[in-house]
Amino acid sequence: MSLKSKLHTIKEKYKGTKMAPAFNALHTFLYLPNETTHNGTHIKVADDLKRTMNTVIMALVPCLIFGMFNAGYQHYLALGEIEAASGFFGASFWTLDNLILGAWQVLPLVIVSYGVGLAVEFLFAVIKGHEVEEGYLVTGMLVPLIVPVDIPLWMLTVAVIFGVVIGKEVFGGTGMNILNPALTIRAFLFFAYPTWMSGDQVWVHGAVERAGTPDAISGETLLGFYAKSGQELTIAGTNGGSEIVTTYGERAADLYSYWDMFWGLIPGSVGETSKILIIVGALFLIFTKIGSWRIMLSTVIGALAMGLIFNGVVDAGWIPETSKFFGLMSIPFWQHLIIGSILFGAVYMATDPVTASQTNKGKWIYGFLIGFISIMIRVFNPAYPEGVFLAILLMNVFAPTIDHYVVQANVKKRMKRLKVKTT
Repeated sequence: MSLKSKLHTIKEKYKGTKMAPAFNALHTFLYLPNETTHNGTHIKVADDLKRTMNTVIMALVPCLIFGMFNAGYQHYLALGEIEAASGFFGASFWTLDNLILGAWQVLPLVIVSYGVGLAVEFLFAVIKGHEVEEGYLVTGMLVPLIVPVDIPLWMLTVAVIFGVVIGKEVFGGTGMNILNPALTIRAFLFFAYPTWMSGDQVWVHGAVERAGTPDAISGETLLGFYAKSGQELTIAGTNGGSEIVTTYGERAADLYSYWDMFWGLIPGSVGETSKILIIVGALFLIFTKIGSWRIMLSTVIGALAMGLIFNGVVDAGWIPETSKFFGLMSIPFWQHLIIGSILFGAVYMATDPVTASQTNKGKWIYGFLIGFISIMIRVFNPAYPEGVFLAILLMNVFAPTIDHYVVQANVKKRMKRLKVKTT
């Protein structure tokens, strides 16, 4: 008996049972939709939900692989065992040691994300008797890319369960949720375990274990440095064991160049650091017509606009250098795009077709407000200077309202035209 015949026999065996949705999900995974039309359709397309989700995953894979190399690189660099890489193609970055250490830390995050998330999806499919939806294929890949490399797996497990149940299943599953599930998971982690989602000990592997020891690793992100600009920073265990006292702003400038920020050779969440790879992913999504270029572009414009406003405030002398907001306000407006997660959020999160605005004009408004509010949160909340994920969640809630008013405005315009023609 052929494999196809065996699968058909098993499918018939489970047909009509509680486990049918779970089996159908495995049977059709990645290669065939469970329900297909044979005649009488007006529109036929080559893709389906699985293929759409797989396209986004392909755009995320380069960020995942780079994140593995960067996790190992930041660890060994902090220990002083390797020299800083000279650019994106530096010999000390693309080494097997970096990849092995990074994969050892990152792959468990991927396994837990997919394993726990899909288990919840299967459970709800069996309980409710509906088919397993493929929306979590992308969420499962996004979650490991937006968390620190050393986050405990049990925390990630709890957050994934919360995000899938509260952020998705309670609304009816894929296509019905009003909040991006991956961002719901990230928000849960931040509010439930804030010390593991901010600070200077969570972004570089091994920093937490070595905290307080002579060879302590400091893994503060650039946003953290700028948020603490002007404060004194004591670095122990360097320069032959002596202590070096400097300032956060100077330390950031000494450690990272603009090219380091652009290539991604900096601490941060696993997949957010390499801006060049995020841009490549954006072009791929735009080319395949999966991601909305309007949302991506308007988010960038909104971030730059808010950055320009803050630069104007600083240039006018309206805020003293001793202010806790001065560090992030004084950053050149364009530099906001190469530090933090604003580009990652604009490309992979804000463009989620389920939770984003659907009208073309609404997409411009939706994206602009995400970028604008992201930089505002970044500056005014130094305790958590990365605001893009909170901004996207906020605009997820308002996306239907934006579309409503856009549609109503179009209706009023057409009614006016009709009145003019009839008079």
